[in-house]
Amino acid sequence: MLTPDELRAAVEQTLDQAGRAWLDRALTEAADAKPRPDASGPARWELDFASAGRHIRPARISRSTEAQPTAPATTGQDAERGPKTQSAASAAAQAQEAAPDAVRVLLLHAAGADARTVARLYAHGTGAERRAVLRALPHLPLFTGPDAVPLVEDALRTNDTRLVAAAVGPYAARHLSPHSWRQALLKCLFTGVPLTAVADWERRARGDAELGRMLTDYAHERTAAGRPVPGDLDRVLALTRPSNHEEPSNHEGSLNHEKPLPREAPPSRRHPPNYEPSPSHEEPPSREPSPSREGPLPRALTREEP
Repeated sequence: MLTPDELRAAVEQTLDQAGRAWLDRALTEAADAKPRPDASGPARWELDFASAGRHIRPARISRSTEAQPTAPATTGQDAERGPKTQSAASAAAQAQEAAPDAVRVLLLHAAGADARTVARLYAHGTGAERRAVLRALPHLPLFTGPDAVPLVEDALRTNDTRLVAAAVGPYAARHLSPHSWRQALLKCLFTGVPLTAVADWERRARGDAELGRMLTDYAHERTAAGRPVPGDLDRVLALTRPSNHEEPSNHEGSLNHEKPLPREAPPSRRHPPNYEPSPSHEEPPSREPSPSREGPLPRALTREEP
């Protein structure tokens, strides 16, 4: 994930002179903004947040900057596996779409938006503005608390895959409950959101037997209905199984509990009282019981019954 300074540098590379001037002014005013609990209207930086798409105009992208990032990077090791190069036309189109989102993230960070402000901007925002709110969460002071969890859960209930992808970032990885995170991962797999968008998925999926059960059941349902199973499902499923060198996971719903071995019955209870073993089942001469998995039996159990 890019830091705010890295994100700003990446965005400025895509902007023309007018766009850079507007961005510098907007970020300066956002940083200087003071809390306005009694204000009747939004702050200036909040108006800039809403109108960013009209002011940010990407400049022509040179070949030397084609592969530069223009939006918040995905998290996790999978982020490094994406394509390293792209055509100038593709980079320009991507920059034109991603730059306003990135600028909104920078505005939220510069203003140090609190939970109440973030919730208001999300509630009244467009899809692009809501994406920016979700992507900005790791850069805000409220990242350490669960205040923004309702926003993430709301985004995960939508059918907008770009909003879902923004919702499963570092904030969700840190604050979603196990059940909610499993449901989020399943939604990503079965709506086409790539694993590269799911922050920290390897850590949270590792050894999670309940997630493995859910994935297996869902895959069977898809197969029975003649529908394809996502290719990434096997990667996640492999992580949910405990390795041979690990203790079984303590996740809820784990299916890896071993039953204790049955205790061996004492000699006096192995056969009926009048039973005489055949030659092929002769007891050893010693009357001491043979050792079992549980160690020597108490002497009281080894005495012959009258």
